[in-house]
Amino acid sequence: MDSSSTRRQATRQKLFEAAVTLIAEQGFSSTTVDEIAERAGVAKGTVYYNFASKTVLFEELLRHGIELLTASLQTAADENAERGGSHVDALDAMVRAGLDFISRYPSLTQLYVAELWRTNRAWQSTLMMVRQQAIAVIEAELRAGVAAHELSEDIDIPLTASALFGMVLVAALDWQSYQPERSLEDVHAALSRLLQGRVGGTVASG
Repeated sequence: MDSSSTRRQATRQKLFEAAVTLIAEQGFSSTTVDEIAERAGVAKGTVYYNFASKTVLFEELLRHGIELLTASLQTAADENAERGGSHVDALDAMVRAGLDFISRYPSLTQLYVAELWRTNRAWQSTLMMVRQQAIAVIEAELRAGVAAHELSEDIDIPLTASALFGMVLVAALDWQSYQPERSLEDVHAALSRLLQGRVGGTVASG
């Protein structure tokens, strides 16, 4: 990557971070391009050079964020496979990866959850597409677990994958908002016991 591409990527990242923080604080409609530019420390024209409009910026922001989350879930599954772990272990590693991601990007997660329930947004189709990419990673692990006879064939894979994805999102936001004194390890342990007992079919010890 040449220096100009590197600079542009750095600028886009600044704009992403500024936009997600402002929109989480005051909402999409109340956030102006001027405010985004000021928070990012760039000229207003720089915003329009990188993104055609505020709507395009927000759509790309949501896409970028969920793609990062998807990559972290896939990495967790791949690293578990390299260690020789089970498919249930892989799901548990994904839970941990999801919690870690949300603890690093809480504002982005708040925006994502809020936008899931709105149906009149220009970016709704994009949001559904990238959400499905993340859930597909979980579905693949569930299917592999069923094929390996680690999980019951009666599992509804699409619904279970969505439930696990939602469990991590909601639990993490609750943790960040109402129980911030708890450690990531503590929250992960609680969700891990739930996962092991409900999906794995066993009660985790300890």
